[in-house]
Amino acid sequence: MHTISDTEVARRRDALETRTGTWEFRSLAQAFDLLAARNDDRAYVIGDTITYTYTQVRLASIGIAGALQRLGVTPGDRVAMLVDNSPDYASIKIAIARLGAIAVPLNYSYKRDEIRARVAQARASVLISIERSAATDFVDAFDGMLPGWRDGARSADLPDLQHIVLVADLMKQAMGRPDQDGIAELTAAIRPDDVCDIVFTSGTTGHALGAELTHDAVLRSGYGSAYHRAFDDGWRISFALPLYHVFGYIEGMVAAMFVGGAIAPLPVFNPKTTLAIIEKHGINEVLFVPTMTVAVVDQAVKQHYDLSSLQSVFSAAAPAPVWLWERVLSDLAPTMVFTGYGQTEVSAATALTLPGDSIQTVSAVVGTTKLGGVAATDPSGRLATYRTIDPFTGEPLPEGETGELSVRGVQVTHRYFDNPERTAASIDADGWLRTGDLGFVDADGYLHLSGRSSELFKVGGELVSPAEVEQLLTGIDGVSQAYVAGVPDERFGEVGWAWVVLSEGASLDEHALVAHTREHLAPFKVPRGITLLAAEELPMTTTGKIQKFLLVQSRQAAV
Repeated sequence: MHTISDTEVARRRDALETRTGTWEFRSLAQAFDLLAARNDDRAYVIGDTITYTYTQVRLASIGIAGALQRLGVTPGDRVAMLVDNSPDYASIKIAIARLGAIAVPLNYSYKRDEIRARVAQARASVLISIERSAATDFVDAFDGMLPGWRDGARSADLPDLQHIVLVADLMKQAMGRPDQDGIAELTAAIRPDDVCDIVFTSGTTGHALGAELTHDAVLRSGYGSAYHRAFDDGWRISFALPLYHVFGYIEGMVAAMFVGGAIAPLPVFNPKTTLAIIEKHGINEVLFVPTMTVAVVDQAVKQHYDLSSLQSVFSAAAPAPVWLWERVLSDLAPTMVFTGYGQTEVSAATALTLPGDSIQTVSAVVGTTKLGGVAATDPSGRLATYRTIDPFTGEPLPEGETGELSVRGVQVTHRYFDNPERTAASIDADGWLRTGDLGFVDADGYLHLSGRSSELFKVGGELVSPAEVEQLLTGIDGVSQAYVAGVPDERFGEVGWAWVVLSEGASLDEHALVAHTREHLAPFKVPRGITLLAAEELPMTTTGKIQKFLLVQSRQAAV
């Protein structure tokens, strides 16, 4: 394994700190304008047929801000976005921030009722949308939601929504002459602690919450990622992760701009396209979830690609085994590999492994709290702090003890939009956010995960952690993935059920798998049954997280 040296990591971090100087409190648009002035003709967004420079994105965002202003958008208004990973995404996002409005990015696989629910929940005044995605014809959806929407959106169940505008029409309107002085005044008046985004949680439990993220939190998180992951000058990042989620948005779009780098967002994930983009555009880092990582390394050995520019692979959102990291190193040959941990509420990753960490470490942990460089406010130089609490009482536990992880820091949301009850239940008066994840922080400061507190279930009064059963099942030769959850049972209240994906060519059956667990686990932990399925049948969010509640629903429907 050819790894980056400590000297090179230090050089890159020092160069970033020198370029940045003292951390200045700025809004997203203010920070982008400063960086655009430094990197005017450098590429910032690389598309399939077009590339936008920093200056082009800045000018486009001013034009779009003018068009939105003419639609009546004012500071504090919420502007929903049904926009895919197109080259125009960054310009639209920065335009909204430029006005002091709040972006509400939405999942572009939503159907009509889901769009209506999220727009209503956010109380958005404007919805910006592409015409269609692979999943949904949005024009048809809008015709059903709001007949006559092209002339102004009016609906009793969406009283706040005033306009729906298609991206193509918005870009044409942006060609008009904006009130640049007026827009500049609005941008100058934005406070860094104003809300920049309302991002809905990805929905592993079936209930979406709108986390409010401030300009300062987004910028500090992005800067910390560039510093922690040792970005070099002009760093180029490619990903098919959706920009409406914090992984692509902050770890890609925001982080890259601090080094005058570029992003090459892909509208659809395809392993051949991913490898071709690396070769064509000299990509330095790719962002994956493990299912993507598997597909890319499998493709990399089937055809020759020039991957000499690739230095970093960041694969997170779900555990990845040692064998997969070994494949990454042998077939993609980066000098750095990272996994990480975070969530919507903490502005992307709060923990990352370190450059040079072994693949055993990268596979076993989810990282140590993110280094912030000059963006850190804590004397430790970190952007967040973790502790564990009793998942039932909420009381802090001794250092090193397993419990529910809670986090506090400059990246962490202060509230959920329009939901004081959930805010009070999740965030205490001192700013500690309950993550819902079980784990512990070891003596070296690395986070270890052991499941979700919400996934714990009781069988006849005995508590079961799905992660323990999943770890046993995935240790069986021939098992690729395993997921365990509690399902209703008349006698015990709940019993465990497992959903298993076998490795290619494996011939295990359900009875053999249950028998194996019976040999190694107490009877109450043994799954009542197992469902074998293909990887593509697993319900997951667009960020690669398995939606266990849908697995449970599928089991109940089958009974």
